[in-house]
Amino acid sequence: MPLALLALAVSAFGIGTTEFVMMGLLPNVADDLGTSVPTAGHLVSAYALGVVVGAPLLTALGSRVPRKLMLVLLMGLFTIGNLASALAPTYGLLIAGRVLAGLPHGAFFGVGAVVAARLAGEGRQARAVATMFLGLTVANIVGVPTATLLGQHLGWRATFLVVTVIGLVAMAALAALVPRIPRERGEGLGQELRALGDRQVLLGLLTAVFGFAGVFAVYSYLASMMTEVTGFAESSVTVVLALFGIGMTLGALVAGPLTDRALRPTLYGSLAALAAVLVAFDFTVHVKWAALVTVVILGAVGFMTTTPLQMLIMNKARQAPTLAAASNHSAFNLANAGGAWLGGVAIAAGRGWTSPTLVGAALAAVGLAVAVTAGLLDRDRSTTAGGSRVVASGERPGDRAPETAGIRH
Repeated sequence: MPLALLALAVSAFGIGTTEFVMMGLLPNVADDLGTSVPTAGHLVSAYALGVVVGAPLLTALGSRVPRKLMLVLLMGLFTIGNLASALAPTYGLLIAGRVLAGLPHGAFFGVGAVVAARLAGEGRQARAVATMFLGLTVANIVGVPTATLLGQHLGWRATFLVVTVIGLVAMAALAALVPRIPRERGEGLGQELRALGDRQVLLGLLTAVFGFAGVFAVYSYLASMMTEVTGFAESSVTVVLALFGIGMTLGALVAGPLTDRALRPTLYGSLAALAAVLVAFDFTVHVKWAALVTVVILGAVGFMTTTPLQMLIMNKARQAPTLAAASNHSAFNLANAGGAWLGGVAIAAGRGWTSPTLVGAALAAVGLAVAVTAGLLDRDRSTTAGGSRVVASGERPGDRAPETAGIRH
């Protein structure tokens, strides 16, 4: 593994830790700042808002900045946001710090995915991108539980100070290990915007919104489901979330090689499996051992969708994949907010704590339908008048972007 990928993974670890740790620190933050837990919950939404806005905005503003420098600058903004969060004296300033920390999230992964794919050898681009995403999954296994315990014992501010240090380490690693990545001729904001308007790119983003919303419809209420329905003690929730993170890691490890071999089938299979597992969870949640096994599988099949979606969007954006790849993370965070909201609507309507499982299954099924529709449209476009295929999944000879050459659909 190139050391540059390790630098990207360390950065992803820091981002993943700060993104998800707030869920476990809400009671501590609420007590310290004199607010309610539901009000403190807006801190989670504030970070997601930063991601949704920052991904296209910062990518556009940095369209002509060298990619290595862009990565360092984005991680610097992330570090400042976490330091501001740690030092925030009021709830309002903490909200601002969370938004600031979230702004570089999507742009970093957009640029990072392009860099990772460029660094990889022929036919290994998806594995390289999946390696970067491993930092996110390991954050859910190690970073989030550890940071939560630290915040509970030393105060929530200590958690964000530690993430600040991780950000500084990541900046140093990026500066030292990532090589200079030259831009392709003609790359710029205009080219990026045109690529973002491609029908296949837009359908890929829509697939991400619906498909990943299925995951967050359940993940957002997983702790309550485990305590209220399955019967686990509150002290066991950290273990349950770590098991979900283990599943995410397994999914990332499997998704890379599968995506390199067959992109669309991997996407179809992961979305179909996600819908099926969510339906099964409605039954297994009542049995402790079965619930734990399902949590691991849910994390695996849920995260398996991320790599093929990222590579599909980069591939279809062709010569200008950065803005499209960054916008994919805006789509993921819209899925986060939308899935959590729809799951909450079902619970509030009196459908019970397990109702988000069926809501999530329906969302995953819609995502699968969008993905299949996109594949059929792409097949029609890529078929010559005589009915023969040109290049896999709609690519004409010479159309492949250097970042994603070799990806088969």
